[in-house]
Amino acid sequence: MNRVVHFEIHAKDMDAMQKFYNEVFGWKIKDMGLTMGNYRLITTGKDKEGSAWPGINGGMNPREGDSPKDGQPVNAYVCIIEVTDIDATLSKIEKAGGTLATHKMEVPQVGYLAYRKDPDGNLFGVLQPFQM
Repeated sequence: MNRVVHFEIHAKDMDAMQKFYNEVFGWKIKDMGLTMGNYRLITTGKDKEGSAWPGINGGMNPREGDSPKDGQPVNAYVCIIEVTDIDATLSKIEKAGGTLATHKMEVPQVGYLAYRKDPDGNLFGVLQPFQM
C-alpha cells in the first residue's frame, strides 16, 4: 500500500501560518534557512499509543506559481488532523483566525469531522475519532 509520508502547507505569510498551527495544534516548526529556500519543517508530534491512525510530519514553503486553469496559486491535498476534543479545537481555530469551511458532522463508525481554512485560505480537516 502506498502511504502518505509528508505534507506541505503553501503559505503567503509563513510567520503568520507558523503561529496559527503552533497555537491551534502545538506543532513545532523549524525554519531551514535561506540555503533551503526558507523551507520550514513541521513536527506534528509522536504517534500516540492507541491512536486510530499513525501521524505524519510535514513542511511549509512559500506559496508560488499560477494554475494554468484559473490563475490561482498552487493548491494541494486536504489533510485531516486527529484531535481529542473537536469542539475545543474548533474554538481554538476561530480564536487564531481560522474560518468555517463546513460544519461539524458525524461520520458513521469513524468520528466527528469538520473542515476549516487557516488564515491564508488553506483547507484542512479536524477529526475526533470514536473510541475503537
